[in-house]
Amino acid sequence: MDSRQKSVFVVCGDLRPLGRRQFLRTSATATLGFITAVAYAKPARTKIERIELFPVRYPTKGYFKFFTGPRGSYGRGAVIVKITADQGAVGWGQSIPSPLWSYETLETDTTVMADYLAPALIGHDPLDIDGAHRAMDRAPAPGFSTAMPIARSGLDMALHDLAGRIRGQSLPQMWNRPAGGEVKLSWTVNARTLDEAETVIDTGYECGYSNFNIKVAPDPKFDVELARLVRQRAPEGFLWADANGGYDPATALEAAPKLDEAGVDVLEAPLRPNRISGYRALKKQGALPILMDEGVVSPVELTEFIRLEMLDGLAMKPCRCGGLAPAKRQIEIILDAGLVWLGSGLTDPDISMAAALGLYGAFGLTKPAALNGPQFLTADVLEKPLTITKGSVKVPEGPGLGIEVDEEKVNELMKRTTNSRPIQI
Repeated sequence: MDSRQKSVFVVCGDLRPLGRRQFLRTSATATLGFITAVAYAKPARTKIERIELFPVRYPTKGYFKFFTGPRGSYGRGAVIVKITADQGAVGWGQSIPSPLWSYETLETDTTVMADYLAPALIGHDPLDIDGAHRAMDRAPAPGFSTAMPIARSGLDMALHDLAGRIRGQSLPQMWNRPAGGEVKLSWTVNARTLDEAETVIDTGYECGYSNFNIKVAPDPKFDVELARLVRQRAPEGFLWADANGGYDPATALEAAPKLDEAGVDVLEAPLRPNRISGYRALKKQGALPILMDEGVVSPVELTEFIRLEMLDGLAMKPCRCGGLAPAKRQIEIILDAGLVWLGSGLTDPDISMAAALGLYGAFGLTKPAALNGPQFLTADVLEKPLTITKGSVKVPEGPGLGIEVDEEKVNELMKRTTNSRPIQI
């Protein structure tokens, strides 16, 4: 175009002659504005529309010391969580309080979720899981560590399930991890007599299990005999002793070498987690690898306990530490430190167990996991229940947690639970 010529262009509906330089400035601005508008255009943000809570008690079989509830009630309490986004997508999770193991109960978890944690998530972007945890940090505020971590874990699991369904990704895909295959399981021996232990071991073998975890403490003499019995019956299996904080420091130092001689491979939670000097003494003694469990809730105290040389590894429970996001970070910390991690649970029912399996499979767990829900629970809420074959379970592969919840089964389980009603936030 000759610089002396004038041109006519329509800009925003205004027909007027423009000089060459004026046209170039106007044209560039208009083009940049269009490109900017396209580049920054975003689809409508998905929001959490409502959260529903279903307090239930799963019926149980066999003896397990953590099942007794208030006023003689018995069963595995759980709060099933359903999160619905404004576009209709749904995610499921499960909080599994255990008042004989922690301070959280079915009643307190239901109240805290209904009145504090769940309202903090309404209107939140379900894909922003880190932001959801920050919101839950403020309602209620943390104490020594994360507040009400078991209650919080059910919301975290439901968020992961919902985010995975929106994205069409499984847990490993969301984390850029390889897909899990099968996870070996460990059979729990919580026996009050050696004769009872033999029966429990036989039942485990009949169900295809060859690896065992035993509940020990406070009596080290009985514990050593129990360990010898299991090792005799399972000479090649992995044998894991869990004291649930039941020894005092002197007894633990006495028991650890004897349990080692009896064939135990690792000792979990020999002391209460605030016995820092006791844990350091046990680790220094070196009779058995010392794993911590109770007391390790967030990545913060795990990092501090590692610095204090209190542990050789960690028994991981997503249901204990606020859900999958903090559990994943704890596994990463353990791996970076070159320590041991094992997969465990709180007699997880189906939804929580599926979440744990997704995590353990994604990080390639090779040792048998102490996920004993199938051993003790007699009900499920899934369209297709998890199945155990020869002591192993396949990691669910679908989007989110990889499972489909049957809401009719949820409602039926609520009908069987005394004084239970659904709550909508």
